[in-house]
Parts: sequence; C-alpha cells; structure tokens
Amino acid sequence: MTVTSPRGFLAAGVTAGLKASGKPDVALVVNQGPRFDSASVFTANRCLANPVLWSQQVVKDGVVRAVFLNSGGANCYTGPDGFQTTHAVAERVAGHLGIGAIDVVVCSTGLIGLANDRDQVLAGADAAHAALAPGGGPDAARAIMTTDTVPKQTLVEGAGWSIGGMAKGAGMLAPQLATMLVVLTTDAVVDAADLDRALRAATRVSFDRLDSDGCMSTNDTVTVMASGASGITPTTADLTEALTQACTDLAMQLLRDAEGADHDIAITALNAASEDDAVEVARSVARSNLFKAAVFGNDPNWGRVLASVGTTQAAFDPADLDVAMNGVWVCRSSTPAEDPAGIDLAGREVTVTIDLKAGTERATVWTNDLTHAYVHENSAYST
Repeated sequence: MTVTSPRGFLAAGVTAGLKASGKPDVALVVNQGPRFDSASVFTANRCLANPVLWSQQVVKDGVVRAVFLNSGGANCYTGPDGFQTTHAVAERVAGHLGIGAIDVVVCSTGLIGLANDRDQVLAGADAAHAALAPGGGPDAARAIMTTDTVPKQTLVEGAGWSIGGMAKGAGMLAPQLATMLVVLTTDAVVDAADLDRALRAATRVSFDRLDSDGCMSTNDTVTVMASGASGITPTTADLTEALTQACTDLAMQLLRDAEGADHDIAITALNAASEDDAVEVARSVARSNLFKAAVFGNDPNWGRVLASVGTTQAAFDPADLDVAMNGVWVCRSSTPAEDPAGIDLAGREVTVTIDLKAGTERATVWTNDLTHAYVHENSAYST
C-alpha cells in the first residue's frame, strides 16, 4: 500500500548523507507511463522554499514524470545558490531518465536556512535512480521522514484502478496543507484538468482541515501523477471520492504522529449558516492553546471552547450554543448542562461538537493537544 502499488510507477529511497543521523534522506518516484498527467497544490505561505518556486513552474503544463524529494534540509532562504541546487538536481534526474528537467518536481523538507550540500544531493539522485524498483515505495516513504516516527502510506482500490500515496509530516501542521510532502499516484486514465479539480476537492476537506499547531510551512507540496497504465477511466465522482479517501487517510496518519501529541481531537461545528462559518468556528477552537493544554491535562474545559467560538465572525447567537465533548453535552443554550465529570479524556481520541443553530452546514477540523513533548521537540529540532 504505497506509491508503487498502482501500475506504472517505480520508486527508491536512499541515504545521501544530508542527515546527521545517517538515516535515508533522498527519495525518487518515477511515472513510467504511458500517460504523464499530473496535478499539484502548494503551501499558501508567501515565503516559499526554492523547490516550491521551481515546482510551481514545472506543474503548469499538467505533465510531471518524476518527483525527487530530500529530507535533512528545506532549501528555503538559501539564496540563489539554493535555487541552483534545486535546478541542478532536476537536471540530474532528468538526465538519468532521458526527459526534460521541466517535468521533474523537486521537494525538500527540514530546517529553514540550511543549505543542502549540492554534491551530496546530486549523488543522492544518482543512487536513487540506480535503486528504482517496483517495490521501492516503502523505502521512499522512509527517506522523506524528519521528525516523523513512522512512514505514512496509503492505497485506495477502484474498479480495476487504484491510488497509492506517501506523506511526511509531524509538526507545523496547519492549513493550506501542513508541513508536509505528499506524493500520490494512480494508474487511472485521467487528464490533467480533471485530476487538478479532483485533487483540489480532496485536499480542501482533508489536508486543509488539519490544524495541529497553527503554523504554516514554506515547503508544502502535494503532487499526484497518473500513468494511465490500467487503461480505465473512472468517473469524476469516483476519482474525487478515491482521492479524498487517500488524502484523508494520510492526513489522519499525520495527525496521529503529530509531535509529542497525547490526544487526537476532532472538532465539528454543525448547523452553521455556511461551510466557511463551520470551518472558521472549528478552526478557532483548534487554534486555542488554552483549550489544547486543557485536553492534555484531561480537563474538559468547555468554557475555552465557547471563548474561542466568540472570536469568529460566524453567524450564531452567543446565548444559544450547545457544546459536547466525547458525546457528553456539557453545555446547552450557553449554560451548564451534563456534568463534565462524565467525560473520559484518558483515551487518545477526543471529539468536540459545537451546535451553532444557524443553518444546515457542518465541517470538521482535526488537531491535537499541546504537550511538554511538543515544546521539547521544537526547542531542539534535529533530523
């Protein structure tokens, strides 16, 4: 269940020496065709890493034949030399494959301001090409890990076609993607325009609803490549549903591996006047450090939920809000209701439900608690 599960793809993960730990740090995923349709989405951060600047140009024509990824250094704010390193690795990969560099997406992850050694990256590209194999997906998924504790992979089966994927990310998980790199593959026959629409619909309700710590990365990239090797063209609805399932599965894996987290929290705002209102309300709670710290302490402090809702522009009556935690309605009509002592927060999964009583729309945002381990992890980052 990985990027090489669909037909037409090869992958590899190798060690190039970019990480002080000596762990694998370079991955390559190659589409062997017969088609090379693709779509990508990137971080909304205005401060962009060199690989994103390069890859934004690559994807414009809807053709991507390979994705090169490195961990160990983000290649962000490393000046013109950093961009030249990105260009050089695209050229090296393209040379091995006999294609144009403009068809090679490049992704990097790690510390901002850290210049990747060009010779090491190029040597990694050479080694990754030499190691390409139909079963190389798991190695590729391990090579893109930074503070991740486990690789993240997925497979969604269609009727004679499939979608595979891998992702990395464990911190700086916030909307417009997360601090994550994601490669998705499919052997379906689908043109780039349809693939783009399906990908954007999928990421809107998956990665864009993941808000672990409110921090937006500079390197986020999600790329899907379609080989057409199955010979089957799914309906737009089936493609979108499968892509959404794959993206949601990977997003939940990112959430479960969030840095230092003890609780995974699903915050649902329902009966909202609009979907945007529901997202804004749920995200306001997900962004509350006070609420997240309370969950870490197993304290069902629903007052912090209402306080966060009140910071939004959503439509609701402040005197008529209902709140439940783990199914216990502790607040009805903005007054205390069931006893919070009945809420058990000892388990990993936590649900928060907010009834806005203003319409029929709903949305869920996923986050996690704020722990001592998160602070420790981000005060001494290493790969």
